Amino acid sequence: MPKVKSASAWASLPLLAALLIGAAPIAGCGGQIDRHGHVFIDVDLDQLQPGMSKADVKTALGSPDTTSAIAGDAYYYISTTTKTVAFLKPKEIDRQVVAVYFDGTERVRRVSNYGMKDGIVIDYHDDETPARGKDVDLVDQIFGNIASRGIAREQSKGKSGGASGIPGI
Repeated sequence: MPKVKSASAWASLPLLAALLIGAAPIAGCGGQIDRHGHVFIDVDLDQLQPGMSKADVKTALGSPDTTSAIAGDAYYYISTTTKTVAFLKPKEIDRQVVAVYFDGTERVRRVSNYGMKDGIVIDYHDDETPARGKDVDLVDQIFGNIASRGIAREQSKGKSGGASGIPGI
């Protein structure tokens, strides 16, 4: 009977290393879940009832994320969940807004729960705020400043400055 060689543990090491190296990039693409804003607990939301005071609402949910005084007071509690995969831009996967509306006597009139299906995604452009006025580059600013002071006009008329011979001085 011929002898059968058993494979040593070291023989499978290159295959194991190749599998680990191949699996590492895939494991990094799983995504990261981030939650921002208010943390809602169902017990706290169940406490909100019409007729509660603003102080009672703050005791139950904490300080509001934002408030509104247009057409009656309102407290807004906002929670957002985003998912980031590798180096890509984070994507909003869930949003919850609890709006607590108050009447004229600062008592809860109603409580509304809004989600992503209820809202409109607004694309904010926070790159640059446009300013009123003329869009001037650096060269125009430098030479425009010289022209506005009359130095260029004095040179073109042949006027020389004081003892230094520099116009405008």
